[in-house]
Amino acid sequence: MMPSFKSILLAGAIAIAPAHAFAAPKEAPVADTVAAPAEDEIATEYDSKAAAEEAKAKMQKEMDEAIALVEKMFDTSSLPPIEPARLALAQKTMGALIPAGSLERMMDNLYGKMFKTIMGEFGGQSDLMLSIQTGVESDQIATLDEATKGKVADMFDPHRKEREDQITKVIKPLISEVLGDMEPPMREGMSKAYARKFTAAQLTDLNGFLATPTGALYANEWMALQADPEVMVAVVKAIPPLVTKFIDRAPELEKDFKDLPKEKQLSDFDDKELAKLAKLMKVDVKVLKEQRDMWKTDSVEAADAVAVDAADDYAVDAAADAATAAEDAADAVADPAYDRSNWSADDLKRVEDLELAYENASLAAQQAAEEAAANASKRSKLPNK
Repeated sequence: MMPSFKSILLAGAIAIAPAHAFAAPKEAPVADTVAAPAEDEIATEYDSKAAAEEAKAKMQKEMDEAIALVEKMFDTSSLPPIEPARLALAQKTMGALIPAGSLERMMDNLYGKMFKTIMGEFGGQSDLMLSIQTGVESDQIATLDEATKGKVADMFDPHRKEREDQITKVIKPLISEVLGDMEPPMREGMSKAYARKFTAAQLTDLNGFLATPTGALYANEWMALQADPEVMVAVVKAIPPLVTKFIDRAPELEKDFKDLPKEKQLSDFDDKELAKLAKLMKVDVKVLKEQRDMWKTDSVEAADAVAVDAADDYAVDAAADAATAAEDAADAVADPAYDRSNWSADDLKRVEDLELAYENASLAAQQAAEEAAANASKRSKLPNK
């Protein structure tokens, strides 16, 4: 439950931050004359309303899709019906644990501290905002005392404190209303969950405890305590070790994933497998064959390109090796040890065999490159040079 509640409250707190952009001034500017709206202005207003309705419809569609996905993930259609008497006991339990206004109390526990911190870090008197407004580096602004920062901020917006109070005054009731709307369906869902999890006797025991002074205190505080500062700090501090653990395990995880068999591509399917696939998908096997052959053609062309590149690289390396050998031979002219007439028969044969193998490999590489280029030209209908 806690993550859901915190997500709701965080969304509400974030929604407050940009709200000053939409806050109306306390007094409207005085106009000398009031002209009738032009036709294009009326059309613009109408179009704006239409655009808003379109955006609303789009958002509703996306929310419906998200709800449908959640319903699919947490399908409850196969669950057996709940015994009415047990459900009534669970509803009594939830009435105590989620009384009216409990979500708002939790929000208040988090809202004040979070909003105050956000406004302090990003509000008009913050180092960041003053740096943005003046172009002066925030490090230099940080050397100013708070009173001076306040005077600088007042020069840009002498009504900033009233504006921040106005944001709180306008937005907070809306958030309270939204949270109030969420409580009934939450109580309903929790009642069903408790009715399935606990027996009638256990629910009776729970209700008996919640009726005691200690139980009533617990019921009144348990939800708000989830946003207690010590809880929030503890949860946030637990995140870095979690991230570090995933980073440390990355090589091991990568190895485990590599151990899995590689997935097949359409080009790997033979005709029999392709026919089976076409039957399952209820499509013409010719369509799949065309796709498979196209995949194969692309794969062969890619392999040919690699072969050509490899052959070219081999030829370049061979030329470099030959040049190096020539230089070594030139350097060795004066050295009688390189005179082959001074070599033993076995050494001479070994050198000559390696030289012959080198010549054959060089010739084979050149022929492979020419064949690969010819194949690529035939398939892609490239012009012959």
